Amino acid sequence: MTNIPQTGRTGRVTGRLLILQVLVLSLLATLGGRLWYLQIRNGQQYQDQASSNHIRTVLVPAVRGEILDANGKPLADNETQLVVSVSRTSLLQQKDGGKAVLNRLAQVLGMPAAEVHDKVRLCDAKTPQPCWNGSPYQPIPVTDKATTQQAMQIMERREDFPGVTADPTAVRTYPAPSGANAAQVLGYLSPVTQDEITAATGADGKSAYAASDQIGRSGLESVYDSALRGKPGTNDLEVDNLGRVQGSAGGTAAQPGDDVVTSIDARIQSIAEKQLQQALETLRKTYDKVTQQNFKADSGAVVVMDVHTGRVVAMASAPTFDPNIWSGGISATDYKALTSNSSDFPLLNRAIQGQSAPGSTFKVVTTSGALNAGYSYSDTFPCTSSMTIGGRVFKNFEGENFGAINLSKALEVSCDTVFYNIAYSQWLKDGGTKPKAPADWLYKTAHQFGLGKRTGIDLPSEASGRVPDRAWHQAYYDAMKDTWCKQAQSGKNDYATAIAKEDCTDFATLRAGDEVNYAIGQGDTLVTPIQMARIYSALANGGTLYQPQIAKAVVSPTGKVVRNLAPVVQGKLPDTQRTIQYIDQATANVITSGTAAWKFQGWPQDKIALHAKTGTAEVVGKQTTSWFDTYTKDYAVVMTISQGGTGSGGSGPAVRNIYNALYGIQPDNSIDPKKALLPVPQQNLPTFHADGSVTQAQQTAYTLSAAGSPLAPTPTTPLPGTGTGLSAAFALAPERRVLA
Repeated sequence: MTNIPQTGRTGRVTGRLLILQVLVLSLLATLGGRLWYLQIRNGQQYQDQASSNHIRTVLVPAVRGEILDANGKPLADNETQLVVSVSRTSLLQQKDGGKAVLNRLAQVLGMPAAEVHDKVRLCDAKTPQPCWNGSPYQPIPVTDKATTQQAMQIMERREDFPGVTADPTAVRTYPAPSGANAAQVLGYLSPVTQDEITAATGADGKSAYAASDQIGRSGLESVYDSALRGKPGTNDLEVDNLGRVQGSAGGTAAQPGDDVVTSIDARIQSIAEKQLQQALETLRKTYDKVTQQNFKADSGAVVVMDVHTGRVVAMASAPTFDPNIWSGGISATDYKALTSNSSDFPLLNRAIQGQSAPGSTFKVVTTSGALNAGYSYSDTFPCTSSMTIGGRVFKNFEGENFGAINLSKALEVSCDTVFYNIAYSQWLKDGGTKPKAPADWLYKTAHQFGLGKRTGIDLPSEASGRVPDRAWHQAYYDAMKDTWCKQAQSGKNDYATAIAKEDCTDFATLRAGDEVNYAIGQGDTLVTPIQMARIYSALANGGTLYQPQIAKAVVSPTGKVVRNLAPVVQGKLPDTQRTIQYIDQATANVITSGTAAWKFQGWPQDKIALHAKTGTAEVVGKQTTSWFDTYTKDYAVVMTISQGGTGSGGSGPAVRNIYNALYGIQPDNSIDPKKALLPVPQQNLPTFHADGSVTQAQQTAYTLSAAGSPLAPTPTTPLPGTGTGLSAAFALAPERRVLA
């Protein structure tokens, strides 16, 4: 018999058991090694991840910096308002998802329940506004217009309003100091979009914007957004596995934004706005003999500029709007009122975006071009009532005839035919329709004056205007020839088709009529008020072209100047000092005996020398555009009114009233230095204090000499500022026109 081991195991069984033991030990070793890897080697990493699972970070918005006028008065401020907010996490803890709470809240706030419900829902691709695009863990604001009584009802009945808070919060406001609106200059805020958040995301995956951020959309709010916005803080909330807030785990404090000090003087800004509006209203009641109806005066703009620096003292555009309608989110009704065709687009800043023909105000450029082309100061030209060129009659304005006069007199009386003569002569010298090496003095000079390109002012979306030179004619013809030629073949017998036939044939060529119209600021020439203010400022200061600028400095919340924005010289006029003096005398004569004399009778020219050029630009199908460009030794004031008649008649009285305020000129034409709001431009910054308060910059009163120059300055007592309210905010942490 075979001997069987007493253990009852065969060798096969034993081998299998051994293999099983090895597998078990291997599994145990692997498990132990994995436990060591997880708990010891990478234990801290997983511990941190586990801890972060119950921490939710909520951003704490930074208090936005203020925009201040030259004397420290806030143009854009932060106002403490009662903001009612709702916590979504608290709502979700309710059996009905918080519907009852929201209904009760709507009743207390006097709001439609549906509106309250919509405001606290989260935004996604399918959810229209209103909705919340911020963190679901961040309190969602329902209204920033709660009354104290409403807030007390909410806070005293905590059991009826779980998750609802009513807290004082800093909200952007535009207080209009001295009545200065400055809406198009300041701009407005609105929530950041997802596209903007994505575009601002860096390589580290972090975006410069948070979903709840409000950013500048136009004006200074946009250009200086990064400085004004500050840096948000964080509030780390401890939550359970259901997302319910259990407490706070710390966070970081928000850093308030810097302030932007501007060269805008709120008092002059207010006067400029009111005078522009008054001019529009007066013109609408004035009969236009040409169109045999009242002037429409549908829009306009005015710029007051410091000729020594290019800084803007006032800038107004009409129609305008109240920038406060954007605070807390603009309503559909208000937005439609700002953007519909019937509104005449008040969001447009016509001082930098309104392009139109400058009319005779352009003749200072043509005069410079003529003198540079070789004409002399004493050359005379026939100022006839009309001139025929190429079979077409070009008339002098209102058929005036002054005989043989020089360029200075031509500027004074604004004689069109003098400039027609010069332009036609230059066109012939350049080769007419077959130029070989044209000098193009008149066009070259316009470019040297800075026209045809943006000035670089620190406001967004500035228009460049247009100098219709040979290059532009060719480029525009290439773009429009198919349209013109198609219309030319339409068979219609109207003005537009007649023009299309001409343009289809020879627009690419600079024709005699083009240059003749151009010489008096008509035809295809387009400028903006800011460009003309810059040119007339350069004439006033001896020829320096400054970059127009509104901001003077960026200042920290503690009063430290972070960035001083000094004046920027961009170039010089292509004029000799004798040419500038020649133009200077001619424009002074405009006030005393020229086209503006009827509106400036009694002006104290011996004390405050005023220089001006009037412009009346013709527009097909519309009433004429009024231009009035002026300067003194310190200021340039330019006003234009669409469909506003003549330059002196439409804009003259308003411009005179602005100067009256600046220099203290009284109704009897005497000068009262004590009533002069700004006899010389303000150069100093206001004084900032560590607590956020501001003391106005020291103002200087001057006694004028017979020549109009200031004598010994007499410092006045600095006017104490009322404070900007920053301390309290910090404590919250919380349109080509074809012209005839």
